[in-house]
Amino acid sequence: MILTFLGTGSGAPSTKRNVSATALTMRKTGKWWLFDCGEGTQHQILHSPLRVSQLEKIFITHMHGDHLFGLIGLLASRSLQARVETPIQLYGPRALQQYIEAVMAVSPIHLQYPLTFHPVTPGIVLETGEMIVEAAPVEHRMECYAYAIVEKPRPGAFQVEKAKAAGIPPGPLYAALKRGETVELPDGRIVDGRTLVGPPQPGRKIVVSGDTLPCESLVNLAREATVLVHEATFAHDQLELATRSAHSTAVQAAEIARKANARQLILTHISPRYDDEEGGITTVQMLAEAQAVFVQTLIAHDFFQYEVKAARNTV
Repeated sequence: MILTFLGTGSGAPSTKRNVSATALTMRKTGKWWLFDCGEGTQHQILHSPLRVSQLEKIFITHMHGDHLFGLIGLLASRSLQARVETPIQLYGPRALQQYIEAVMAVSPIHLQYPLTFHPVTPGIVLETGEMIVEAAPVEHRMECYAYAIVEKPRPGAFQVEKAKAAGIPPGPLYAALKRGETVELPDGRIVDGRTLVGPPQPGRKIVVSGDTLPCESLVNLAREATVLVHEATFAHDQLELATRSAHSTAVQAAEIARKANARQLILTHISPRYDDEEGGITTVQMLAEAQAVFVQTLIAHDFFQYEVKAARNTV
C-alpha cells in the first residue's frame, strides 16, 4: 500500500502546501481511497500518479472547509470522464450528506455513477474481505473522526523445504496444503496442511487522524499502528494557540505515537508559517522537536509518497 499526500497544509492553500487530502493506494489492484478533500484536491491529483477513475472510497474526517471544499468539484469532474461508471462510497459525519445534497440542489450535478453515503459513528464502518476500517471520535471544535485502516492477517508462508523433506511430491497438492487443507498422498499418507504453513503474517495498520487535540481515543485507535498520520499544525512554542484552536503540536503528535507504540509517524496539516525559512521556526526544527520524542517521525510535503510495507512474523 502507498500513501500519497496530496495536501499537507492547514486552514487555506499556500504557495507550498495545498489543504488536506491523503490517498491510500492498494498496490495489488491500483484502486485507491481518499481521506479528506480540501479545495483544489482534483488539481493535485492531476499532478500525481493517481487516476480518478480508480478512486473507490472517500472518507471525510470533519466538516471544516480545508478538509471538504474540494469534494463537490472532484465528484463532478469524475462524472465528466468517459466510461467512468464505477460507484463511489462516501463516509463521514452525518452532516456530509446534507452538505452534498444542498450544493447539488442549487448547482445541479448529474453524476454518471452511483454515490452512496455512509454516516460514520464510532466503531467499524467498513469491512471487506481484506480490510477493516474503524472510526474513533477525536477532540476538535466539531464532530471529527480518525480512521484506522486495518489489513486482515495474511496466511503464513508455505514451507516448501519441509514438504520436500516429508517426501511430498511437488504439484497440485502443494496448493491445497498451502491453503491448510488435509490431503491424501499417492502413497496413502494423510497430511494436515496446517503443519506445513508458517504462522499468519500480521496485516498493516494505517491510522489517519482528523484535526485534534491529543486524546486517548486516538492513542487507543493507533495502538501498534504501522503508520500514524497525525496533524501537527503548530510547533510546541505555540502550545497555547494549539490548545485554544483544538489542534496539536508536532511534539504532542510524537507523544501520541510513542504512547500508541506506532512504528512510523508522519506529520501533516502544517501551518504555512513554518514554511518561511526567513526567521522563526521552520519545518526542519518542528521535525527535530518531534524526533526528540519519537525518532521515527517524518514531515510530509505535497506529493510525498510513503510505501507502507508489510510486517513479517519471524516466529
